[in-house]
Amino acid sequence: MAPIVKTCMVRVGVLTLRSVWSFLALVVAGLAAAVGRADDGVLPNTRPLKMEGDIADALVSGVDRFLLIETAESVERRSGFWRRDLTSPEAFRASIQPNVRRLAHVLGVRDERVPFNAPEVLQTPDGPRHAAEGARFTATAVTWPVFEGIHAEGLLLRPKDGEPAAYVVAIPDAGQMPEDLVAAPMPLSAGAEGGIRPMADPSTEPPATTQFARMLAEAGCEVLVPVLIDRTVEKRRRVELPNREWAYRLLFQLGRTPTGLEVQKVLAAVDWFAGRELRRPVGIIGYGEGGRVALFAAALDERIAAACVSGYFDAREDLWQEPLDRNLFGLLREFGDAEVAAMLAPRKLVVEASRGPEIVVPTGTAAGPGRLVTPPIERVRTEVMRAQAIVGGFQPAPRIALIESDGGGGPGGSGAALEALLSGLGVSQRARPAEAQAPPPAGLAWHTGYDPAARQRRQLREIERYSEWLWLGCEEVRRQFFAKLDSSSLERHAETVQRYRDYFDTEVIGRFDRDLLPPDVRTRKVYDQPGWTGYEVVMDVFPDVIAYGLLLLPKGIGPGERRPVVVCQHGLEGRPQNVVEGDSRAYINYGALLADRGFIVFAPQNLYLFRDRFRTLQRKANPLGKTLFSVIVPQHRQMTDWLKTLPQVDPERIGFYGISYGGKTAMRVPPLVPNYCLSICSADFAEWIWKNTSQRFPSGYLFTGEYEIWEYNLGNTFNYAEMAAMIAPRPFMVERGHFDGVAPDEAVAYEYAKVRRLYAAQLGIPERTEIEWFVGPHAIHGVGTFEFLHRHLRWPKPQGEPQ
Repeated sequence: MAPIVKTCMVRVGVLTLRSVWSFLALVVAGLAAAVGRADDGVLPNTRPLKMEGDIADALVSGVDRFLLIETAESVERRSGFWRRDLTSPEAFRASIQPNVRRLAHVLGVRDERVPFNAPEVLQTPDGPRHAAEGARFTATAVTWPVFEGIHAEGLLLRPKDGEPAAYVVAIPDAGQMPEDLVAAPMPLSAGAEGGIRPMADPSTEPPATTQFARMLAEAGCEVLVPVLIDRTVEKRRRVELPNREWAYRLLFQLGRTPTGLEVQKVLAAVDWFAGRELRRPVGIIGYGEGGRVALFAAALDERIAAACVSGYFDAREDLWQEPLDRNLFGLLREFGDAEVAAMLAPRKLVVEASRGPEIVVPTGTAAGPGRLVTPPIERVRTEVMRAQAIVGGFQPAPRIALIESDGGGGPGGSGAALEALLSGLGVSQRARPAEAQAPPPAGLAWHTGYDPAARQRRQLREIERYSEWLWLGCEEVRRQFFAKLDSSSLERHAETVQRYRDYFDTEVIGRFDRDLLPPDVRTRKVYDQPGWTGYEVVMDVFPDVIAYGLLLLPKGIGPGERRPVVVCQHGLEGRPQNVVEGDSRAYINYGALLADRGFIVFAPQNLYLFRDRFRTLQRKANPLGKTLFSVIVPQHRQMTDWLKTLPQVDPERIGFYGISYGGKTAMRVPPLVPNYCLSICSADFAEWIWKNTSQRFPSGYLFTGEYEIWEYNLGNTFNYAEMAAMIAPRPFMVERGHFDGVAPDEAVAYEYAKVRRLYAAQLGIPERTEIEWFVGPHAIHGVGTFEFLHRHLRWPKPQGEPQ
């Protein structure tokens, strides 16, 4: 504008006054066309919206691109989390302790293990339950305690001749039995259908691994072989799930993971080995899922002198495509396989590139999509070189070795890999390649029958009972977590609640550390009703990320008049249009009804639609320490910041009202968006941790296809009462139909009672919270909530209704 005005001033002496005004009129007209006019279907100060097709589709696709770029860029950003001191092994280990603690948190390695004298040999009245004997070692079935309620099971291989040269934990893949690493594959016993499938018949398909546990025992090592939870698909009430995903669902919201639990089982074995009177070096080797467990265990515990990781090591940016049980919240923010491998320095790490487990999670179930493929050899080489470079200045030189089994496509546990592991343990005997590939001696046979399916059931039942025990105690854990919240007064609450909002923002929801883009708002008129006009609105949030919604402006707003806004949020697989039209039983067009009452209404499009498309956004976000709400929250910040600029809007009176998944949003967004002056949660409020974790909750998410629903460690930090505490002292309301299958009335009342106590008894503001019970289903009722909005947004009711 400035150059145009300057030109006018220069030429005013030669132009008539009429010419000047005509020129300025053209400039103003051009600017008006650029920013829009209300009478041509574009809101003032916005550009025309030209997007065609399904804008919601474009929104979800843009977030997908954004998350993939964030994942790719996470590799370079990881260095900011490390302060490695490479001057000595002692200095290095001390310098990475914060990273060790964070890795333990990501894995859920948080429970104190119990000490034990030795594994217990599983017995029957006729002797050991499961035993075998070879020329150079014996094998027995054993169990050992990990922590209260959790035991490991597996095989103990002990050399016959002399004392062991080293102690080794050898971990099979989840698709193998411990016996597969020791002897010929076992047939399943009668009645064991649905249990662990034996290793493929070598006569028809090459074996996935050598019997590397046997080879290590024959090389003079004492070897403990734990069983992992398998991938068998089983039916649980209404859904079919792989056993490992079932364990994931039980543990994730309680701050644990299946991988972390298996790491704990391995570390319990290391506890025993390291505490033995006969001191020997401790090693670890694993294949596939076992390789994953071995890598994490060795990174956490420096008592492990050498490790071998086979059929697993890879660049980890595709973690979101792996089976859901491998999901680790925040892993890629700080750790790729190279960063984890570097934590072992200067200890010996053998990375064996071999054929890995190859599976596809069955479709047509409620399970999260996933697959495993053999890591491409070039990616393995690149990741190993990256690990070597991270600690390249270490003295003594770090020992990270790459062994390629038949160019990366051979079986795991090759002779060369075992030789390298034994060398790292200082064992003089060697497992020659020919021996590693040889079949077991003819004399090795199991003395007793054994049902591996029963062993697997025992391991799963322990996790089920353990999960139930954890959620029963997590309310007390949350109480201790919130001990620094002082609600003795409104002032003290305001001073002490912010630390919890910050923690919620960064550690639970996950915050992207980037500024919002200029919104560049685009609009077009799509409704013209007797009482209001509706506009589609699109604005920028982050690169590739937009916000989209419907703005309903009541007609007859006077000059200078500012009105309250109600943001009306749809539920799962919903659209903004659902709250405006369609006469849905659940929505009752409540956005349009509120606009008819004179409220300005904004109905955003949230991310939770297109089924697996949005659920895989959660999968992409979680490894970065992010969630769907990591995008939804900044979208709402951008939308409400823009709403505050509208001349018709009172910026101090913007309320939120969401149903179902929108009610879930009502609990998570307003604590982090101070532009919202109140929040209404409809058809969602419940004892959320119980609903997501307990097997006794018949309609809980354990038994549905919503595999994105779990939020890591939420049970130990924020239930719905704690989220409401972060909304306080702003008004908060729950809308609840007696026949809503979200939860029983009793569960809703139990959780809401804690909210009522906070507002009424502690903060002294009972008028700012309420719950409306109505006889109805999972739906908007629009009676008590409308009263609540009129009262707290200070807007008069329509004529004829009591004020």
